[in-house]
Amino acid sequence: VRIWEIPEGGLKRNMTEALLELHGHSRRVGLVEWHPTTNNILFSAGYDYKVLIWNLDVGEPVKMIDCHTDVILCMSFNTDGSLLTTTCKDKKLRVIEPRSGRVLQEANCKNHRVNRVVFLGNMKRLLTTGVSRWNTRQIALWDQEDLSMPLTEEEIDGLSGLLFPFYDADTHMLYLAGKGDGNIRYYEISTEKPYLSYLMEFRSPAPQKGLGVMPKHGLDVSACEVFRFYKLVTLKGLIEPISMIVPRRSDSYQEDIYPMTPGTEPALTPDEWLGGINRDPVLMSLKEGYKKSSKVVFKAPIREKKSVVVNGIDLLENVPPRTENELLRMFFRQQDEIRRLKEELAQKDIRIRQLQLELKNLRNSPKNC
Repeated sequence: VRIWEIPEGGLKRNMTEALLELHGHSRRVGLVEWHPTTNNILFSAGYDYKVLIWNLDVGEPVKMIDCHTDVILCMSFNTDGSLLTTTCKDKKLRVIEPRSGRVLQEANCKNHRVNRVVFLGNMKRLLTTGVSRWNTRQIALWDQEDLSMPLTEEEIDGLSGLLFPFYDADTHMLYLAGKGDGNIRYYEISTEKPYLSYLMEFRSPAPQKGLGVMPKHGLDVSACEVFRFYKLVTLKGLIEPISMIVPRRSDSYQEDIYPMTPGTEPALTPDEWLGGINRDPVLMSLKEGYKKSSKVVFKAPIREKKSVVVNGIDLLENVPPRTENELLRMFFRQQDEIRRLKEELAQKDIRIRQLQLELKNLRNSPKNC
């Protein structure tokens, strides 16, 4: 995992030097997520089926979650970061206490094969996107304290692209965007039946490869903008901003669509969170517009390369191969290493014989008689 610092004024050249490199996964990293309320706590999930919790103040992993049996597909936190939910290639949905790594709830999703999951704010609900037994795309709503059965399921369509869910806790709006689609659907989420109410959709002829989201404090409040996507257009190689705007005639501040929202100040230090404290995000008002706070300079810790031990396990030790291809690659690498060592040994044997002859000649020379 690499940590980068964006310079003042944005990117003006290619960045080649990372601020900090984090070594701990034995296979490539697939997901990274910042803790929602704590400063400098980062979660990373790798293809070694592990989730590592990093404390960037020291630049090392401090906890490891090792309850998955296959590749982790998605991670999401509740509002205060006390719970983590994951979807996995083993067709299971899990709710985990991140500091202990204990699985609190687990669902076997055989009929609804989960791909992505998102916590729905403080509603104690989870929303997953996946595929039904008939290979149609669908969404499912779950009670986080009882994953035995989804509260509701809804078929979307028969397309094959992944559905990415985005939830806005301030307006209780859910946005669904499919990979390869050109549209974005919106739903309103409620705590009572029918839970999901379809509103409408944004349509575009250009398919999307992926989507990013602008934080709330970066929105244009004067234009009643409530959500902004950054759409990666597949064919054109460009990023297109898409604004979701609530049409209002009044020019005054719309408090009903802009309640107090999580700001940029962390609620906890890494030591406080690791010590067991949970705290809701520090809220801010968007009424006066976003004012940037004093910049906190992150200083990367100086570390020597050494073993990385978490939960009594050295993460940088060689791990056994999991597939036949990995086994073959490891075998051929070992054969090359054995061949190189044999050649090096043969050269050293020749050198030893040469030195022995030189020593014998020195002993038999007339000067030593």
